[in-house]
Amino acid sequence: MALDYESQGRAAIEEQLLELSELARTAGATVVGTDVQRRARPDPALFLGAGKVDELHQRKHGVDFDVLIINEELSPRQQRNLEKKLDLKVIDRTELIIDIFAQRARTREGRLQVESAQLHHLLPRLVGGRDLSRLGGGIGTRGPGEQKLESDRRRIRHRMRECDREIKEIRKQRALRREGRQRAAYPVVAIVGYTNSGKSTLLNAMTKAHVGTEDALFVTLDPTTRLVRLPTRQEVLFTDTVGFIQKLPTGLVEAFKATLEEVQEADILLHVLDASRYDGRDQMEAVHEILQELDAMDKPMVLALNKVDLLPADAAAALRAETWDPYQQVVPISALRHVGLTELGEAVATVLPGDFVPVEVLLPYSENAREAEFHKVGKVESLEYRGDGVALRGRLPRRLLPRFQAFRVDGAGGGPPSAQ
Repeated sequence: MALDYESQGRAAIEEQLLELSELARTAGATVVGTDVQRRARPDPALFLGAGKVDELHQRKHGVDFDVLIINEELSPRQQRNLEKKLDLKVIDRTELIIDIFAQRARTREGRLQVESAQLHHLLPRLVGGRDLSRLGGGIGTRGPGEQKLESDRRRIRHRMRECDREIKEIRKQRALRREGRQRAAYPVVAIVGYTNSGKSTLLNAMTKAHVGTEDALFVTLDPTTRLVRLPTRQEVLFTDTVGFIQKLPTGLVEAFKATLEEVQEADILLHVLDASRYDGRDQMEAVHEILQELDAMDKPMVLALNKVDLLPADAAAALRAETWDPYQQVVPISALRHVGLTELGEAVATVLPGDFVPVEVLLPYSENAREAEFHKVGKVESLEYRGDGVALRGRLPRRLLPRFQAFRVDGAGGGPPSAQ
């Protein structure tokens, strides 16, 4: 059920209802119908107008539905009043998305973050007297926190504090892992995008990571990081992240900050956009809104126009010719068909802030591991085996320079250690 109170237009509302239906099916519901009400503003007591509520009550017996899903976030009062009037379970978009996250969470980290969001959302509804025992199981009542929801308010708040403490510990652990990656001097590319746009498929195509993929919403909740060698021989870390969606609940953004920090700490963002959708620009704006909320919109960005294999060739070319601010590079790809991946890797290399810089070093023969690293991640232009060591001239990623600083002989370092 959608409410058009902002004159969004019929096409936009229909697309929202299609997405809501897909969310409902992902949560395990059977969709038997959709409806839209147009009014100037939501009713403060019922969200919908009283006449529409009476109409739904009458239709309930003919269509035989036992759950009403609203495509907005309801206040506890609106939710209680609708359930009382309609004598059925009413859930809002936030509760629906949290329920899907509860089903998808696989790791302890993911389950904790879902439970935190679930408890924060449901507590005010329990305070208002919502009888979850009467509502039974199903959408909106399952997940890691379901055994806690019928406890008194004190116990629920205690569990919320426990979750928050454990999530803070997870954030510390993630920060330590990021520090380790930074010490290894690998640039980090965070893959972002709307849910089901093909992010995990792209990561699999570029790394053979075997991340779970399917044609469904929110398949990935826990970040996966893999090493990728670009066509320029640079090695970078690609991190898959949770998919974004329009009206992503603020509570979920807050709960998943430990995961979303991967986006905040990345060197560049690789935005995967489903180019086969006519509302792709709307999805792009939804992603931008969340990136803005994360203070990540100022990062270098590459846009991958995915699923171009579903478009005529001239349509794909026309898409690329459009203006795509604020992206530095735009590349049409098909992650599923492995089309355009070399060009995408080159685009990422172009945008990476850790560009290659010229360097000359003299490495003692005892530093064979560092010589191998130069060959692996750098561009060797000359090589000479001398009596006092291996002389290498070439180009290295700027971030790697501190690792070779002591051996530089081009005037920018201290030179190799003196023999005793």
